[in-house]
Amino acid sequence: MPHKLYKTLITLAIVGIFLAIPVFWLTLSAENKLEIAFLDVGQGDASLIKTPFGQNILIDGGADYKVIEELEKELQWWDKSVDLMVLTHPHDDHVAGLIFVLERYDVKKILYTGVTHSAPAYLEWLKIVKAKNVPLVIIDRPQKIIFGNDCFLDIIYPRQSLLGKSVNNLNNSSIVAELACVDKTVLFMGDAEIEVEEELIKTGNLNRVEILKVGHHGSNTSSHQEFLELGNPQKAIISVGKDNKFGHPSQRIIKRLERLGAEILRTDLNGTIRF
Repeated sequence: MPHKLYKTLITLAIVGIFLAIPVFWLTLSAENKLEIAFLDVGQGDASLIKTPFGQNILIDGGADYKVIEELEKELQWWDKSVDLMVLTHPHDDHVAGLIFVLERYDVKKILYTGVTHSAPAYLEWLKIVKAKNVPLVIIDRPQKIIFGNDCFLDIIYPRQSLLGKSVNNLNNSSIVAELACVDKTVLFMGDAEIEVEEELIKTGNLNRVEILKVGHHGSNTSSHQEFLELGNPQKAIISVGKDNKFGHPSQRIIKRLERLGAEILRTDLNGTIRF
C-alpha cells in the first residue's frame, strides 16, 4: 500500500473515531432522564418505562408481535434487556405479546398476581417463564418497587393474594401501579373497572396524577366520575385499536375527560405516545 494512501486511511479512521465520541456521550446522557412510551400495539396494552437509572420496565405486551416492532423503535439495537416485566392480568391483549418479548429479550424479573386463567396464551407465557427460570414476584399486597433515588413504582392494587384463585372478572384482578419518578406521576390502571376504582378511593390509595393510563381502553366500565375528579389527570392516555369491535373508547368517557380539561391522547389516532 502506498505510504500516502496509508496515511490518508489512518487520518480518516481517527476522524471517524472523534466524530463517534459525541454520539456516544449523547447516548449516555439520554439515559439520565425518565422516558415513558405508551406503545401502539393495536387493541391491547403495552407501556415502556426507561428510568433515569438505566432500567427498562415493560407493563403488559399487547396481543401479538407488534410489541417487538415497537420496542425495537424505543430501545437501542444493543439493548436487549427488560429489567422488570409486569403482567397486569392474563387477558390475551395484555399477555400474548409478552411471549415474544420473553423469546427475544433478557427478562430479569416479572411481577404478576398468579390468578388462575386457562387461556392458551397465558399458559404458554407461564411455560416459557418457567423454562427460562425468570424470577416471579407475586403481587399480593401494596408495595413499592424502588428503581433509584426518588423513583419507584407504587403497587396499590390488589390488596390481597389472588395466587391460584379463579375470579369472575379478570379485569378486576389487574395490577394497578403509580409511577413516581423525577417529580412525575403516572397511574397505570390495567383493565381495572369501577369496583376497583371505588376501592382505591375508599382505602385512600388514589392520588392526583399528571398522566393517567385510562383503564380498560376507555370502556365505560371504568373511569367513573368521582375517580377521575380525584385523580384529576392533566393527560389521559387511551391504548386502543383502530376501529375495534368493542367500540372502545366510550364517548361517555371521552366527554368526562374533556370536562375535566384533560388532554386526551389515543394510540389509534396518535400512534405510540412518548413523554
